[in-house]
Order: sequence, then structure tokens, then C-alpha cells
Amino acid sequence: MHSQNGENGPFQDIHDLDPQVDEEPRIQGTEHYIQLIKETADKLLRDHANRGDVKLLATALRELRYCFKVFAAYRGQRKVTVFGSARLPLDHPSCQQAEEFGRRMAAAGFLVITGAAQGIMEAGHIGAGRASSIGVNILLPFEQQANPTIHGDSKLMHLKYFFTRKLLFVKESDAVALFPGGFGTMDEGFEVLTLVQTGKSHLFPIVLVEAPGDDYWQRWLGFIRDVLLDRGLISPYDLALFKLTASVDEAVEEIRRFYSVFHSMRYVRGDLVLRLQKRLSEALLDRIRDEFKDITKSGTFEQTGALAAETGDHHLADLPRLKFKFDRHKLGRLRMLVDLVNAEG
Repeated sequence: MHSQNGENGPFQDIHDLDPQVDEEPRIQGTEHYIQLIKETADKLLRDHANRGDVKLLATALRELRYCFKVFAAYRGQRKVTVFGSARLPLDHPSCQQAEEFGRRMAAAGFLVITGAAQGIMEAGHIGAGRASSIGVNILLPFEQQANPTIHGDSKLMHLKYFFTRKLLFVKESDAVALFPGGFGTMDEGFEVLTLVQTGKSHLFPIVLVEAPGDDYWQRWLGFIRDVLLDRGLISPYDLALFKLTASVDEAVEEIRRFYSVFHSMRYVRGDLVLRLQKRLSEALLDRIRDEFKDITKSGTFEQTGALAAETGDHHLADLPRLKFKFDRHKLGRLRMLVDLVNAEG
């Protein structure tokens, strides 16, 4: 099973994500960017940067370098990040759901990433098992021990900063599952939605799971609809970016189905290119051209093979493509297009 992108997962190079950025820098090798890092570090001395700022940058860079090294061994395998409260006991219905979810996702070939603590996070790891678990722990002023499933494992990482930790949660994932939680879960959930809504992350499935009879996410959805949507602060189509369910079966199926035909996406010289597991029928292509012409800035949808600018993605060379000029204000509608491709393809 392959992740969305052999190198970067849902977070890709800015030249993949932004059609306005000149693609020429993509021809540069790794050494070029390492030299840029060195030059930037030297400029800190020239700028007389204070010790605190330099220490923050140094720590973040060290953390990310090490974590990239750990994740590099697993970039060919799809992963799901599980968010939720560390305060719930393992016998809580939501923890029981998280455990079953982790078990089902591991059986489907996914690695399960959590914050490595207790509660929902521990339950997700218990379900997945040590071999299919990855932990990204945060060092807090009060003690936070890694849960027994992941403790001492080579796939457990410890980070000082929340911003580097949150980057890894999304960058390395192909899906996100949110279970009930506190401020941290809300923060992580809204950040994931913001990154997908604004196109700063590639599309991936986001599921909100609550226990049968609970109304945790229903109340959250009420706020989203009654305040954000009714006041015009989000688009009606933004509601398509996530799925709320009380069923682990539905949560697992939502993620599995997302990758049944859709594989990944990137921008190539102003065109959005969807990589697909199979070529679309002409009937489906005609339907897409008719029902989704509102998300194109000009032209129409075209099926192609790999483009010349995708030469670096050798592992995806044989996949068919769906290419069009995308209006990037409509990520919710794009998600609806992916759903149609998966359902009808």
C-alpha cells in the first residue's frame, strides 16, 4: 500500500501545492536546499538574532530532522492520525471505539499515529498493536509518559514544540480521525480542516467519531452550522471536507473508500492533476464535465498520462491522470468530485 506521495505525504513541496509558484526550483537537488539552510543560519549571526530565537530554530530543526529520519522508513505505507482526549479511561465508550478503529485500520494496512499518551491515544495504539503504531509525544511541564504500547519503540518520537508535532501529524498522514477531546483535540481538528480548506495540505479523509448515544460532535456541528455557516464565515461545501459518524465501520469505510480510485494530487504549471488508480469511463468523464464545471477557472477536464513535469514521481508514472484548471476557492467541491470518482469509478 502506497502513501499519497512517496516523499511527503499530504504535505508536499510548495511547488506542488501552489500553481502561482514558479516550478523551476524543483529541479534543484537536496544539496541546494541544505545550502539554503546553511546560508539562513549564517544570516542569523549577521542579524544579531537573540539567543532565544536561535535556540527555538535550532531545536525545531533538530526535532524535524530526526522525525523525518524516523518516518522515512514508512513513507511507502499509508497512515492515519488519531486525535482525542488523554483523560478518558480505557473503558470509556470512545476509547473502546478508538481501540476498534486502530485494530481495523491496522488490518487494512495503515499505520496508526497518535500523540502517544493515554486515553484515546493509548486505545488507538492498543488496537493497532506495537508494530503498526507510531507515537509523536509532546514534552510538557508536567509529566506525560508514553503509553505502554509504544513506550521504548523506535517509532516513538519526543518533541518540545507543539507546532513541529502538529506539522508531523498532518504531513505524514493520509487520513485523520478525531474522537472526543479537549482544547488540544479542537486545536488539532480545526488546524486540519483549515489546512485542507485552504489547499495548504492535500485532500485526505477527516472523520469525526462519537460513541452511539453521545452528542459530542453533533454539538460541535451545530456550532459550525449555526454560527460559522449561517454567518457566511465558511462555505456550505466546506461541510463536505469531513464526515461525522457514530460507527467505527463507517469511519473505516470512509477512509478506505477515499483511496479506492483516487490516489493523490499535485499542481503542474497551473493545472491540478489528480492521480487515479484506474482510468475513468467516458460516461463518468462527461458527468464530471457537466456537474463540476463550476470548479474550473477555464477549459475542462482532461484524462492524461503522467506529465513531463512529474518526472520525479517515478513510482506514480503508470497511473492515469485527471487534469484541469482548478478554482482553489472550492476545495469542498473538489472533495465532492473525489467522492464521485471513488463511487462511480
